[in-house]
Amino acid sequence: MTYSANTPEVRPTCPNFSSGPTAKRPGFSLNQLQNAALGRSHRSGLSKQKLKAAIERTKAILALPADYRVAIVPASDTGAVEMCMWSMLGARPVDIFAWESFGQDWVTDALEQLKDVEARIYGADYGALPDFSAARDDADILFTWNGTTSGVRVPDADWITPNPDRIVICDATSAVFAQEMDWDKLDVVTYSWQKVLGGEAAHGMLILSPNAVRRLESYTPDRALPKIFRMTKKGKLNEALFEGSTINTPSMLCVEDYLAALDWCETLGGPKALKARSDRSLGYLTDWVAKTDWIAFLCADPETRSNTGVTFKITDPRITALAEADQRGFIKKMMGLLDAEGVAYDAAGYAKAPPGLRIWCGATVEPEDVKALTAWLDWAFSETVKELAATS
Repeated sequence: MTYSANTPEVRPTCPNFSSGPTAKRPGFSLNQLQNAALGRSHRSGLSKQKLKAAIERTKAILALPADYRVAIVPASDTGAVEMCMWSMLGARPVDIFAWESFGQDWVTDALEQLKDVEARIYGADYGALPDFSAARDDADILFTWNGTTSGVRVPDADWITPNPDRIVICDATSAVFAQEMDWDKLDVVTYSWQKVLGGEAAHGMLILSPNAVRRLESYTPDRALPKIFRMTKKGKLNEALFEGSTINTPSMLCVEDYLAALDWCETLGGPKALKARSDRSLGYLTDWVAKTDWIAFLCADPETRSNTGVTFKITDPRITALAEADQRGFIKKMMGLLDAEGVAYDAAGYAKAPPGLRIWCGATVEPEDVKALTAWLDWAFSETVKELAATS
C-alpha cells in the first residue's frame, strides 16, 4: 500500500477539533461579552434577568413542551446527571444502558455509590449499542443519547414505552442542538454549554418533565444529599432554581457567552440548522472513509453513527499488528505532526476507547474545515508510517 506524502495545500481555518471544550462558534470575539454582569452578585436584578433569559430562551429555541422546566446547575453535565441520580433513583428498579466511558460512570455510581438502587445493566462494546428491547416498561431508565467517547448515538426513542409512574434519565450532553430529541419520552435531560454550542465549561443544563417533578416531590431517598444536589424544599420542588436562582454561584461571563451562543443559533435558523452543519461535516468524513483504505468508522452502522463526536479506528495491518500501547504511540505521533503544523488539535481518540481518532463535528466547527482536515490526516498517517518503517 502506498500513500501520498505531499503536504496539503488547504488548511482548516480553525484547528480546534476537541470534543470538549469544543471550538468557539465562528466569528466569536471577547467583545461579544462586554455586557456581562461582571462584578455583580448573581442574585442582583441584572444577573437574575440574564440567568432567567438563558433558561427561557433555552425552552423556546429547543421547543420544549410547555410544562417542562429548565435549570442551570453546578458541575457541568456530570453534575446535572448525578444530582438526578442521587435525588430520584431508588424508588423503583432501573435499567441502565451503557456503551461508552461516561455511561459506564453512571453504572459505577448506581452499583458502587447508590448501593440501595436495584439496577440491571445492559452494555455494549465501543462502536455498538446495547439491546434496548430489554428495557422494562415499569422500570426507570438511564442512558446516554450520544456516546461522546464511542461515536455512537441512539437513533430514536421508539424503544421507550411511556409510563408516568417511572422516570427516564437521558445524558444528552453531545446530542442537544445536534440531534432530534424525543422530549415527550424523556423526563430528565442534561447537557453542557461546552459541547454543541461551544460555550464555556462548568455549568450544566437540567430539563425536567412533570413526571420528574412528581418523583422529586413524592420520593425521599434514604441517603445524604449534598447541597448542590438538592432540588426540593420541604417536600416541594424549589421553583426558584428554574427561574434563575442557581444553587451555587455561576460565572456571569459564561452566562453571557451562552446567551451569545443562543443568538448565534437563532441567527443560523435554530437547532435544525445546527444539526445540518454537523450532518454536513459527517458527510465529508463519510466520503473520505469510503475512498481511504487505512481508516474506518469505529461505529459500523451509519444509522447509529454520531454526527458530533465522530470516532475512527485504523485498519492498516501494519498498525493493527502492533501492541495496543504501540498503536496509541503511533496515533500520538500523528497528532504531534498535526499539532506542529497548526492544522488539528486534540483529535486523538478518548483514552479509554480503542486506539483511534475522534473528530468533533458539532455545529461550531466549520464543515469546510472538516473537509480540509481529511487530507491532513492522510498526510500525517503517511509520514508516521514512514517513521515507523525507518525504525523497524
